Amino acid sequence: MEATLITSDNFITNNWSGGTTTQFFMNPPTADYKKLNFDFRLSMATVVIDTSVFTSLPGISRTLMVLDGEITLDHKNKHSKHLTPLDSDHFEGGWKTTSTGKCTDFNLMTSGNTTGKLAGHTIKENNSIQYPSQDIWDWVFIYNYSGKATITVNEQIYTIHQSDLLVIKKPTNSEIDIKAIEDSILVFSEIANKK
Repeated sequence: MEATLITSDNFITNNWSGGTTTQFFMNPPTADYKKLNFDFRLSMATVVIDTSVFTSLPGISRTLMVLDGEITLDHKNKHSKHLTPLDSDHFEGGWKTTSTGKCTDFNLMTSGNTTGKLAGHTIKENNSIQYPSQDIWDWVFIYNYSGKATITVNEQIYTIHQSDLLVIKKPTNSEIDIKAIEDSILVFSEIANKK
């Protein structure tokens, strides 16, 4: 199990038609987002207009989690879902999707045989949780949306500040200890590259 802390100053934020977007991680690193030739991609976006139409991403599966604000996603001829903080929706990038409302959201995109899931946790100051790490996943990512926390992996302690990302490659069946130094909102992404 290998852990690497990526701090917020390594991330680049760009504008899109409805707000801003920040890419946190893409695998393989040589992939080109515009060519959609990645196995998975983690990012965050802000939606600052009332109604926006999602870019069509055929062949990409998406999971979107709201971090702040609330939106309704309408997938034409599929389903609609209203999302408040830490709610998520899974859908295909090739669907015709419209969002209504303003929010900040966390995005997981996967392609091919790669699968993943998101989970959000709010941890109050001085409280602790144990997160079960399972070797069925190839990667576990812990993103700190707000606050400050310590995370213990293999007896190594990492301090994760707001907007930092902890990357755990090849997790084992063990517990990851997390203690909030301040009230914190953390997003966990678990990803498997199935061959």
